[in-house]
Amino acid sequence: MAPQVLRTVAEVQAWAADLRRAGRRLALVPTMGFLHEGHLSLMREGRKRADGVATSIFVNPTQFGPKEDLSRYPKDFEGDLAKCGSAGVDVVFAPEASTMYPPGYETYVEVTDVSQGLCGERRPGHFRGVATIVTRLLCMFRPDVALFGEKDYQQLQVIKALNRDLHLGVEILGMPTVREPDGLAMSSRNAYLSSEDRKRALAISRGLGAAQALYRSGTSEASALTEAVRRELRAADLREDYVELVDAERLKPVASVQPSQPARLLVAAFCGTTRLIDNQPIGG
Repeated sequence: MAPQVLRTVAEVQAWAADLRRAGRRLALVPTMGFLHEGHLSLMREGRKRADGVATSIFVNPTQFGPKEDLSRYPKDFEGDLAKCGSAGVDVVFAPEASTMYPPGYETYVEVTDVSQGLCGERRPGHFRGVATIVTRLLCMFRPDVALFGEKDYQQLQVIKALNRDLHLGVEILGMPTVREPDGLAMSSRNAYLSSEDRKRALAISRGLGAAQALYRSGTSEASALTEAVRRELRAADLREDYVELVDAERLKPVASVQPSQPARLLVAAFCGTTRLIDNQPIGG
């Protein structure tokens, strides 16, 4: 069945309130649309964990910088609705930008520590936009659980922080990155890649795999692990944005992987004009 489409905040609040009055659990999967298997895996997991599943489809303008790809971000609303229906989603919240940011709107949410560095440094204001829209969605729906992909790992840590600090009481669940058969992390922005760039982009996951193999062979120094990634990026002529080994929770750079401290290797690189991100747990 096709999910019900909600367009206004009042419709969202009424639907969610009815679910709560019936004593039923609610799962929320926020998205910007142009859905792929990574998104659908979150929806299916939400279906397992709750009685009602809601998805938002909203290309949030406040998380795009002035030189970024807001105007050409891919869209396929009818296709997205069909995919949501196949994954067991009950409602899709698809507001207009004027609904979310009406005249006079002035309230923003900023997570000040874990949003620093990495994508936060390269995309100023990005995580303020993410934190604002996610906080508002959590307040509108008041879900029991909200699901996010680990591919956007810094975003996931930002959302965990705002949920904790604002006492929103939602279970924030990070789900493993879903990959294409050849290893490329699924992303809506993969649609921008030419066939040749699509092949070159595999250097990112190949580099992460090389670093993981190096770690398993006994190398734990950040310099060696990050160089294993950079070597693959250079070979494929990808332009590095960052390659960093950080602790898995606070995202602070670490000099080496410690057995008692889970670490994460995060990568951002440009393949042609398309910026791609990926990451890999190391140790722990």
